[in-house]
Amino acid sequence: MNDFRNKKSALRVAALQVALMSALTGLVSVMTAFPVTAADQPANPSRRAEIVNMVRQDCGSCHGMTLRGGLGPSLQARTLADKDAGQLQFVILNGRRGTPMPPWKDFLTETEVAWVVDMLMQGTLEGTQHAR
Repeated sequence: MNDFRNKKSALRVAALQVALMSALTGLVSVMTAFPVTAADQPANPSRRAEIVNMVRQDCGSCHGMTLRGGLGPSLQARTLADKDAGQLQFVILNGRRGTPMPPWKDFLTETEVAWVVDMLMQGTLEGTQHAR
């Protein structure tokens, strides 16, 4: 009976991962992606450090501590390469209704989210690399 429950739980997690990735890739964005410039990044170095910690800890709790995926999809640069930055920003700010992805707009500004997306798409937040 335990094996059945474990398999059922594993199937639910796998189905959720597929649904999340599918929803993210299929999301039609009304936002236009703009490249993030140095002027667009959070000005305060300690705030940038807080945000990097937030991504690694809070986002990492679902997307994997190395951002390779877990409950949520991978956030590695190679996985995000074909994604629209505006769509990613929208999802981070507003979350995904009906999924474990919460909205972060109460904790991060649009500029900060754009910076995070830029850093993720560059691969700067992967592994042991540090934010610029």
